[in-house]
Amino acid sequence: MSMDLITLLYLVASVCFIQALKGLSHPTSSIRGNLFGMVGMAIAALTTVGLISKMAILANVSFMDGIAYVLGGLVVGGGIGAYMAKKVEMTKMPELVAFMHSMIGLAAVCIAVAAVSEPAAFGIAVPLPIGNRFELFIGTFVGAITFSGSVIAFGKLSGKYKFRLFQGTPVSFKGQHLLNLVLALLMVGCGVVFAFAGGNEPAWTPFLLMLAIAFILGVLIIIPIGGADMPVVVSMLNSYSGWAAAGIGFSLNNSMLIVAGSLVGSSGAILSYIMCKAMNRSFFNVILGGFGGDAGSAAAAGSQAQRPVKSGSADDAAFLMGNAETVIIVPGYGLAVARAQHSLKELTEKLIHKGVSVKYAIHPVAGRMPGHMNVLLAEAEVPYDQVFEMEDINGEFAQADVVLILGANDVVNPAARTPGSPIFGMPILEAYKAKTVIVNKRSMASGYAGLDNELFYMDKTMMVFGDAKKVIEDMVKAVE
Repeated sequence: MSMDLITLLYLVASVCFIQALKGLSHPTSSIRGNLFGMVGMAIAALTTVGLISKMAILANVSFMDGIAYVLGGLVVGGGIGAYMAKKVEMTKMPELVAFMHSMIGLAAVCIAVAAVSEPAAFGIAVPLPIGNRFELFIGTFVGAITFSGSVIAFGKLSGKYKFRLFQGTPVSFKGQHLLNLVLALLMVGCGVVFAFAGGNEPAWTPFLLMLAIAFILGVLIIIPIGGADMPVVVSMLNSYSGWAAAGIGFSLNNSMLIVAGSLVGSSGAILSYIMCKAMNRSFFNVILGGFGGDAGSAAAAGSQAQRPVKSGSADDAAFLMGNAETVIIVPGYGLAVARAQHSLKELTEKLIHKGVSVKYAIHPVAGRMPGHMNVLLAEAEVPYDQVFEMEDINGEFAQADVVLILGANDVVNPAARTPGSPIFGMPILEAYKAKTVIVNKRSMASGYAGLDNELFYMDKTMMVFGDAKKVIEDMVKAVE
């Protein structure tokens, strides 16, 4: 395979990736976007096999000596990936995404270490030029931060590990930001020493020290981020993984890695900005500590006060919705935990059959990762024309007869309108403006922000306690 053909195929794969991102920007075109992505990755993988063949010929070594490891990695990695994709539950999708990010970061680190150790095997000049050393330094520390940070994010998203660092609440200590700054400066200093070190042999000591600091820094910048900021963390780590791949791509002179990494990095950065805007948060504010202790204090105070609420049954809720003209449904993470999306679609169909207008309202940070609720409803084949983003439906809540909130909390909390609140200024779904509000939750526990929700105590609000799936199934029977 000639280098011209390899370059052309990489270009075709890059175009496919760009079309994949374009398709994934909207639910109606997401299937086409996924197909473009799969085709682009297949072309890139096969072209890489051809590139290995070309390099083997130039190095005068057996093609099979190199391709055997590549094929072995494809079989093992592809098999594990296919198994995980098949078995993962929708509620565990955020953890899977964090796990994938960690693997990308670790792969970047391993490639960088191999390139520093044997540059000739990657077609890099010996001794390593300063430019390549800088590229490897950048790719290595970004990959290391991505790996360790994603491991912490995985633990926080999972919520089943007792280790303190994996708890959903922020972990902070005195002098934390100063320590992060000192470590960052040390890391950069070691990288500069590595880049400018002379001699034919690489400067392993500053390189490995820089790598160790980067692993530690990845942990330290994620542990102070609470569960409320997890959607931003997921998109942020997605961006990091892309930049790590792009940095390594420059070192290896691989245009495909550069293009694909840049696409992932830039799209992840844009998504992080969108998430921060949806939470009225600055990106740097999130990185420097999450919601922090104020929210936790608010939660503690709220949990001590036993305030009365108006509760009802699934039959009561079904009666209210069945006699309404317009119903807006607000899905939250509780719906995902109960795996109640299919039952919810059945309820929606029965309400529509009775002549009720039903719409779904989606907050950008509802759930545990960006787009979580959209994916959940798509899995149940809810028609896309029934699903509306926050900015498109907020103006309709005041005219809605009933709003049904399923396992959502912070994204409908009117405290975002109260000066002094930890979430003041955060854009929310304005469910509190509806004529009647029905809230399904397991208990009165606070959301990820750790704040009490005044919406639950309003006279217009009726709480229906219980598992979302069981409650919705009872609603379906009552509507009939």
